[in-house]
Amino acid sequence: MSAPNPARQKSAWADLDKIFAEAHNAWVIHYSCESFYDRPDGRSPRITSIALRRLHSGQTTSFSIHQMAERKGIPFGEIDAHYDGLEREMLDAFYALIGGHRGMKYLHWNMRDANYGFAAIEHRYRVLGGDPVVVEDDKKYDLARLLIDIYGKRYAGHPRLESLIAMNHIKPRDFMTGAQEAEAFDTRNFVGLHQSTLRKVDNIAGLAHDRNLKTNTTWQEMHGGRIRGVYRWVAEHKGLTLAGTLAGIIGTGITIWGLI
Repeated sequence: MSAPNPARQKSAWADLDKIFAEAHNAWVIHYSCESFYDRPDGRSPRITSIALRRLHSGQTTSFSIHQMAERKGIPFGEIDAHYDGLEREMLDAFYALIGGHRGMKYLHWNMRDANYGFAAIEHRYRVLGGDPVVVEDDKKYDLARLLIDIYGKRYAGHPRLESLIAMNHIKPRDFMTGAQEAEAFDTRNFVGLHQSTLRKVDNIAGLAHDRNLKTNTTWQEMHGGRIRGVYRWVAEHKGLTLAGTLAGIIGTGITIWGLI
């Protein structure tokens, strides 16, 4: 059964509504890095770009390796030779912004651990000699997890973000999948990586918050089955009673099972 758990669903809706209610104090965050697969030496993947989008205004602040190189007058072909310094300066700027806006909330997609997440960025900064500003866990909202709690585990095929974009007919220009981003890093397509990051920041959170997100989850699954679904529907339409609703259904000769 792929139907969401009612308690977790209610909590996830509340979290999503809360972050939009406080959108002036919220950022959507996404970043790109080199592939963290096929790394026999165990070295952590380099960060290539980070983007932060103000939820209430859509204004985006971005940091990227190629931007830093351009500012310092380093030719594109020489970025590799200066990578550590450029990455450090990029993360310096990123953490200066984070430190200057403490208390902000962060809506993200799967940025949960040391492989890919806030902890991974913090680790890279420490490796490069920096002292990161640690974002508290209660300020982080994982949209990927919220959608599972709201719609159930089978709400979209894998990879879910790309599936949702296709189902909702969202066609962001310059969007790359994770595999394409890794390939872009290998071919040093830093501009493409950066544009992909910016596009992914414009995610599907707004559609979910507006209750307009299209998923594979059926109405019955969303509302926990037919009987509970009827009770919830009645509760959402104030002024009606369950008895009155059922009487009307029976009076027209239609069974409740046929309606749902």
